[in-house]
Amino acid sequence: MNDTAIDYAAVFQALPGMVALLTPGLVYADANEEFLRVAGRKREQMVGRHLFDVFPDNPENPGASGMRNLEASLHRVLATGERDTMALQRYDVESAERPGEWEARYWSPVNAPVYGPDGSVVLLVHRVEEVTELIRARGGRGSAAGGARAGSRGRVLEAELYTRARELQELNERLRLAHAREREVALALQEAMLPARMQVGHHRAAVRYRPAVGALNVCGDWYDLVDLVGGNRIGVSVGDVVGHGLEAAGVMGQLRSALSATSRVARGPGEALNVLGRYAHVVDGAESATAVTTFIDFDHHTITYSSAGHPPPVLVHADGRVEFLDRATDPPLDARPDPAPRTEARTTYSDGATLALYTDGLIERRREDIYTGLNRLADALARHRDADPESLADAVLWELLPPGGATDDTALVVVRL
Repeated sequence: MNDTAIDYAAVFQALPGMVALLTPGLVYADANEEFLRVAGRKREQMVGRHLFDVFPDNPENPGASGMRNLEASLHRVLATGERDTMALQRYDVESAERPGEWEARYWSPVNAPVYGPDGSVVLLVHRVEEVTELIRARGGRGSAAGGARAGSRGRVLEAELYTRARELQELNERLRLAHAREREVALALQEAMLPARMQVGHHRAAVRYRPAVGALNVCGDWYDLVDLVGGNRIGVSVGDVVGHGLEAAGVMGQLRSALSATSRVARGPGEALNVLGRYAHVVDGAESATAVTTFIDFDHHTITYSSAGHPPPVLVHADGRVEFLDRATDPPLDARPDPAPRTEARTTYSDGATLALYTDGLIERRREDIYTGLNRLADALARHRDADPESLADAVLWELLPPGGATDDTALVVVRL
């Protein structure tokens, strides 16, 4: 049977668990039969209505937090594009047969995104398992005394499990806040260490840095532009430190500063990366860090380059021809116990060409060959090559980064030659 023969609407309705679909505005788009049955609602009472109009908090329970917790989870899914598993929730439900009467109910919810063709979240899958009976731990038949003891044990178990679930949720929230604070500090550190938008001499250049989406994903991407000693030359570099958070940001700052200083005195980019590799060998956290550096000579219209395990720079010639600078690629900075001299290569260009350096967050996607991303980048650069560097950089980011943001940091440098 092929996919076109499957009635997915029928499959959705027949799912054995409680499943509902919500719009990004938290309006019910659909609910399967099991959801309607357990929730005690008819389809017309739900579809087209806001989630919390259908299921508000119990006004008779001042400490009710089910609605607030569920709303926070759904907004996290919309913001991050990632599935969110909630802790056990007490979320009372008003009786459909007896309005005004509320039933204590316990739920175990999981919320997940559904992506549209453009990569944005267009629906939320709200899957719920009711565990009320399990929490209450109701026993079987027995004497009145035995039933009382079973009921007492059930209430103790109910209180214990619910308390532990609340503690877990509070712990998770504290961890989220701690990670959010770390992200803010790491971003501030990165911004302080990365050079601002600039022109190197009288040359036109645009720089962009986009942090990853998510509290745990601040990484160590960096870029640098420096005036070189002797002639009308500049050095342009980008790099990527493996890891996340403050540690990666700190290592990034050390490597960027070291390469910036080394480039000013090195004979070429190969020598600059060779020195940087030796330095990375004694820097904790620099393992597997990558970098690529280019020395641009505007008088002789040449670009000399060297790469330490980094994606190749892209040179778009004035006539639209695209050249990947991939003839001088060695292993990452700290990959060799005894660093060996690194290779370098040279290419030429004519006035009006464009050079782009970037980190892998711009081109890599899960379950996608890296050459697909490289070709996508080359196509975007070629089509927008007549734009000024600032506009070109914006156009490339707009076309290549997912609408909700990438899961890895992205650095981009565009230089008009």
